[in-house]
This record gives sequence, structure tokens and C-alpha cells, in this order.
Amino acid sequence: MEDTINNEILDIKILNVIAKYPYADSFFNSAGIKSFDKNLTMKQLVSEFSDENLDDLGIGRDQILENFISFIDNMEKTKEDESSIVNSVTIIGGYNKLREREDLSITLNRGEIISIVGPTGSGKSRLLEDIECLAQNDTPTGRQILVNGKVPEEDKRFSIENKLIAQLSQNMNFIMDVTTSEFITRHAESRRVKNIDEIVKSIIKCANDLAGEKFSADVPVTQLSGGQSRALMIADTALLSKSPIVLIDEIENAGVDRKKAIEFLVKREKIVLMSTHDPILALMGNKRIVIKNGGINKIINTSKVEKNNLEMLSKFDYKMLQMRNLLRNGKQIDFNIKDYFKVD
Repeated sequence: MEDTINNEILDIKILNVIAKYPYADSFFNSAGIKSFDKNLTMKQLVSEFSDENLDDLGIGRDQILENFISFIDNMEKTKEDESSIVNSVTIIGGYNKLREREDLSITLNRGEIISIVGPTGSGKSRLLEDIECLAQNDTPTGRQILVNGKVPEEDKRFSIENKLIAQLSQNMNFIMDVTTSEFITRHAESRRVKNIDEIVKSIIKCANDLAGEKFSADVPVTQLSGGQSRALMIADTALLSKSPIVLIDEIENAGVDRKKAIEFLVKREKIVLMSTHDPILALMGNKRIVIKNGGINKIINTSKVEKNNLEMLSKFDYKMLQMRNLLRNGKQIDFNIKDYFKVD
């Protein structure tokens, strides 16, 4: 709220202020101001207080006015923060490459994982792009994206500071010549985070949990491997980014513990959509969108049998991860593979 508006509030009848900001009434109770004429303005009310009244309240006239302004301002900011919470995203179908209608609507909820599958070139990335720009029938597919069941406001679609969407892809390159710690610190400062040292440590720890090869806080970001840089950005997105929707474009070959990465994002109550050819990632989804000829061909809910298969595939995947680590550390794979891959 601008200062000029704040000053106007002090010159408006209190009953009109309460009509516009109903919570303002609670300010007077908390300040110990019990009975007063609401046809007065705040300035008039405060000017009528005697020194004895002020002694009882334990506060000066100017401070009461400043506190009132601050109270309204903080409550409005709280409302804005609450309005920015994304509980759902809805995709309303458009057209495929053959101009056939996508006669469907799908709603994705907070904490849900949605996988997007289909042949290379089928249009998976186009769907992610439609979601990223919160398309309103203004992209080649003619799709529309709703946020919390409503058309998003223009400032939500094009805001740089408070983007609703964070996108992670296989090709992530840093150009800033700073250490990993400095990179996270700058991002945290831009977010006005208070406990910066703590968040830097948390993000680096999380990234090392996800990466195949560990790295320290003083390593320049330009020297991180592909897997390390993607692990860093996943951790940064989960712990520091305010973006409630995360789009992931084929990270199966990204050199990170992809299953752990997805689970971590979901724990942070993100809506996760991932384009993938990986059966483990595909089956991790609550549902999967099948793309064909540039359009949404069908939507499949992950079955119990598939979830059971996911458990078995994950065990095999963990075995493969162990063998990769053996190779990284100069070891030989000179044991019986058949016995090694026996899982319960």
C-alpha cells in the first residue's frame, strides 16, 4: 500500500475504513480503544484523546496512527500472500496438429505428480510451454490454463518476480562466475530471506543428497557437472523458489537421483509435471497424460498393479545406481550380475 493511500486512510471516517477493511475493527480492540464515535476519522479520534487516555493506552498519538497504518498494510500483504497460493491448475483442451479437438479438461492438485508421456516430437514440451505461459487460447494449441479454477490475472501470467512456474530441463548451464554459496545467497537475498546462512547449507546438503557426485559450497557454479547443476537447481526450487508449479523436461539422464528429487518436490507441496520416457518417473505420477499428434490423446490413472511394479523397478534402479557409483570410484563389476539383481 502506498504512503499516499495510507495518509488518506487517516482522513476517512472510521466506519468507512471498516467497510473497506473489515479486519480494521479488531485493531481497536487489540489497542485497548473500547468505545468511540466511528463517524470520526483516525486523526480526529486520536486528537480527542486526553493525556490520561494516552497514559492508560501506554502509547503516543503519532504511534497510534503509525500502528494503524502498519496494521492495515500488513493485513493487506497477508491477503496478497494467501491469494498467491496455488491449490490447483486446470488444463482445458485445445487442438492437436491435425486440428482435432482435445475434448477434455484435467485438474492438477497441490502435491500431485503428473507425468507426460509420448513419442519424441509428439508435443510433450509444447504442453509444458502452454502451462509455463499460462496459455489463454493464444498459443498454437489453443489450450487454456486456469489457476485455482480461474483465469489468472495478467500480473500473474507475466510477473518475473513472482513466477508461478519453475522449469527444470536437462540443459542447464551457469554463466555467473560465482561460488555455489554465493549463487544461492544472491537468490536468497532477492527473495528477502532472513536466515540466509541456514538456507544455503540446507540447499547444498539437499543437492548433494540428489547428485551422484558431491560438491562443496566454495565450488564455482561454472565447474559443476551437469548432474550437480541440476541437483542444485532442484534443491533451490524446492527450498527457496516460491513457484508452486514445477515443470520437468526429461531429467532421466540428468545424473541425479530422480526418484528422490521428485519425492522431495512433492513434500514441499509443489504441483509437479514431468515429461519423461522413464518408466520409473512415469509410474511415480498419480496420473499420466499421453500425447499423440501434438495433442492430449488420453489420461491414465496409475493403477495399483503399476504402483507395485514401480516398487520392483525402483529396487532394480537402486542396484544400477550402486554399480554406477562403483565405476565412478574405479571399481570393477566382476561379480555375478544375475545374483546381484535378485530382489525380493
